[in-house]
Amino acid sequence: MKNKFRLFAASLFAFPTAVVSMTFLPSAVEAQPVQGFYITGAGGASFNQDQVVRLNPNMPGGRDKYKTGATAIGSFGYGLGNGFRVEIEGNYRNNALKYQNLSAYRARGDGSQQTYGFMANALFDMDIGNPYIFPYFGAGIGYGWSTMNGVKLHTADNRLTEHLGGTYGNFSYQGIGGLSFPTPWVVGLSFITEYRFWTMLGPQSHTADVWGTEGGYNTTHAYSYARGNRDTTTYFNHSVMLGLRYEFNPAPPPSLPNTPQTVAPIMANNRTYLVFFDWDRYDLTQRARNIVQEAAKAYNNVQNTRIEADGYTDNSAAHNDIRGERYNLALSLKRAKTIKDELIRNGVPASNIDIHGYGATRPLVATGLNTRESQNRRVEIILH
Repeated sequence: MKNKFRLFAASLFAFPTAVVSMTFLPSAVEAQPVQGFYITGAGGASFNQDQVVRLNPNMPGGRDKYKTGATAIGSFGYGLGNGFRVEIEGNYRNNALKYQNLSAYRARGDGSQQTYGFMANALFDMDIGNPYIFPYFGAGIGYGWSTMNGVKLHTADNRLTEHLGGTYGNFSYQGIGGLSFPTPWVVGLSFITEYRFWTMLGPQSHTADVWGTEGGYNTTHAYSYARGNRDTTTYFNHSVMLGLRYEFNPAPPPSLPNTPQTVAPIMANNRTYLVFFDWDRYDLTQRARNIVQEAAKAYNNVQNTRIEADGYTDNSAAHNDIRGERYNLALSLKRAKTIKDELIRNGVPASNIDIHGYGATRPLVATGLNTRESQNRRVEIILH
């Protein structure tokens, strides 16, 4: 037991150390600022490792083998806006018992082991420079319960018939790694794919009724009945899941400071291309890709020294003026990054591309407040 607590403590110590070291990585890996409250729901496959059954005076020992089962989690969390977030999670796992390997033979299993509980998790999101994918990792501690639901073990020759029942609870901990994929059509909604390693401290003890000739300490005796506790000393679960996360108050990725910036006036010999976007979107239509391709071709043909992509939005925004301004600045920068990626695909060196996001400033068409104007949702590609 002491060794298990040492391992548990070491894993908790290692997690914040890894997080701190991540914050000092080069600027290419930055925090994705999930900000405010969010909810997550996910489900998938549950894989139990073999569980070691401890010998005792009444019950034979061995290993329990489980079938692939199902797992589901739901969580409610809060993002701190700097890449870190915390959450409370409820979880459920269900794995059917396949068989138990005893000392010299195998007992077939029926029924299932169900575990459920709650966790307190700390996670860190990363921005790797791609607006469509964000890795994250984390760890959690909590409490869980294990229930044997209709579990029965029996051999064909009636050497052993064992019925298990009851619920056992203990502290638990887990490690988390995943990827989130923000959806461009619903702001704040992300698809997630995730792996979790979850374990409960043991040994787990359940009530057992045993009939047969197989006895405790893997000995045999005359056919008889015994009742006692059956202990499993290990419980390790691996889960692979898909799900959704929704942020109630989505914040933009790190962007340029929200201050006016001075841009050199466009000279007469500069060439400008305009790419327009749908409302609240930063993906490219085929027409937009054709325009970017033309700009890249012109850049490569005349050997310009620099190419600039300036992103803009209209002045429509949700929430209030301050948050709307921040959101529009981030959206305009995403549009500029999308153009940069497309220019690179068309042969323009990344080091020669400058990008800026100016939000709703400098509109092509003057409008009233909170107005959707298609000509203001644009990126200006300027060849210098």
